[in-house]
Amino acid sequence: MQVAIFGKSIETKWMSRLFQILDYLECRGVSLVWFEPFYRFLMEQIPGSLRSSDCFTMQTGLPQECALLLNLGGDGNFLASLLLIKERPVPVMGINFGRLGFLAGVGSEPYDSCLDRLIHGDYCIEERSVIEVSSPALPEDFYPYALNECALQRKSPGMISIGIRLQAGELPAFWADGLIVATATGSTAYSLSVGGPVVFPSADVLVVAPIAPHNLNVRPIVIPNSEWLAVVAQGRAEEMLLTLDNRAVSIPCGSEIKIGRAPFVLRYVSLQRQHFISALHEKLLWGFDKRNE
Repeated sequence: MQVAIFGKSIETKWMSRLFQILDYLECRGVSLVWFEPFYRFLMEQIPGSLRSSDCFTMQTGLPQECALLLNLGGDGNFLASLLLIKERPVPVMGINFGRLGFLAGVGSEPYDSCLDRLIHGDYCIEERSVIEVSSPALPEDFYPYALNECALQRKSPGMISIGIRLQAGELPAFWADGLIVATATGSTAYSLSVGGPVVFPSADVLVVAPIAPHNLNVRPIVIPNSEWLAVVAQGRAEEMLLTLDNRAVSIPCGSEIKIGRAPFVLRYVSLQRQHFISALHEKLLWGFDKRNE
């Protein structure tokens, strides 16, 4: 079994646990192939700590023999996995070495039983929807897909006017700092921070949430992810900021952006049947009340 190891950096306090995980996998015959910048980072931190290994980069992509991508980091690092996986059906599992760890669902404490289950294929695959963005304003080398959300935001102090056209009809224009279109997976990310609803990851919906609207009657709306949105934002500035997950690009004001469901999914490895509910409770403190203690 060949497993791709993806990460960017690891704090010193996690190094011991990291090498325990790597040793555990290699001792059970798992062949590891490394994201080259992460491999170099670890070798610089602890020279001679890793065996000589094959590597991959964002440019080369994952080896064809790769059976699984193991993401070692936080949620931001997990989102970057999409740039490697792209349309391939390679499952992704995250071990959290970051802060919140909502997507990187396995903690960094000892989890030998989780690794055993991973090796033996004893896990569930959740198919997570991906957003696709298209516009003539996008640079040719900009990857137009996102796992969490697409956001269109102002770059200047002035608000922008946002118009949204759906297949089902046109929504009234509104003034705001911007707009977020989130997948069900992304409902607990940026969308949540602007008042969007929490959505189960399995729901086939998109959340359309305004950012700081200057209209009391404008609220987030949930639409089927079979819909495509055509979004046009107007303002006094020449440019706006378009972000897909943690990647950003400037586009001319007034450009039409089409947003909808991508023709592929990300295959998310889950070791817990109640992972989402557990994460709401443990990570976001859902329902925390001292009266329940």
